[in-house]
Amino acid sequence: MLFEMLTAAAGAGAPQNKFGFMEAMEQGGLIAQTTVVIMLIFSLGSFFILFTRLSDQKKVFAQQKALANFWRAPSLKEGLAKLDKTSPFRDIVEAGILADENHGKMADSLEAHDWVHSSLARTEASINAYLARGLPFLATVGSTAPFVGLFGTVVGIYRALIAIGLAGSASIDKVAGPVGEALIMTAIGLLVAVPAVLAYNFLQARNKRIAEVLTGFSADVLAYINSKGAIKPALPAAAAKAAPAPAKPAAK
Repeated sequence: MLFEMLTAAAGAGAPQNKFGFMEAMEQGGLIAQTTVVIMLIFSLGSFFILFTRLSDQKKVFAQQKALANFWRAPSLKEGLAKLDKTSPFRDIVEAGILADENHGKMADSLEAHDWVHSSLARTEASINAYLARGLPFLATVGSTAPFVGLFGTVVGIYRALIAIGLAGSASIDKVAGPVGEALIMTAIGLLVAVPAVLAYNFLQARNKRIAEVLTGFSADVLAYINSKGAIKPALPAAAAKAAPAPAKPAAK
């Protein structure tokens, strides 16, 4: 009881902060509150895209490690069993096998190389488009968030000028609230835009690396199909050591 009385007495004597964030939002009205809500949606959407796309990319890099076992298989169809069902590399192999099987059904004289290559390219483009989902949103947020914050800044400065005109003097208690609101909007715009730009560049760089890996794998699959299995990519040293050594002929 005594503690509550002392706390109430101390609070009664302390100055009240009238220029906090919530107070600025209340003074800013619908425009300031709407701007903050838009910024919040931008920020949540940016982080959602960052984490979901990063998870997809990690899966692709993890599935790339299974390619050594895939190429050790005696045929492409048998190698499919060593690839995960959700692996983009499996999609490329299946597209190549299907294109090779369907080439004989075509009535024109299109070369098998061109037909299989176009099928692999379509599958590769589809995978790249899937991994790029949401990146335009990040680019949009990175480019527009500062201007949305600037809109809130302009409104805050305008309200400060109105307060000065009505009061007849630029006293701190009249302009501190609107000016503080303007600065808050500027800061929020930057806090939303900077992570979005960083996330976009980070994900874009990793997608380019994945695209390079997919292009190389598609070329290897195309060479394997056209050579009827005679051409295979060179396995890494670690994978070569893991492969069973060929049996030596018995001495006579």
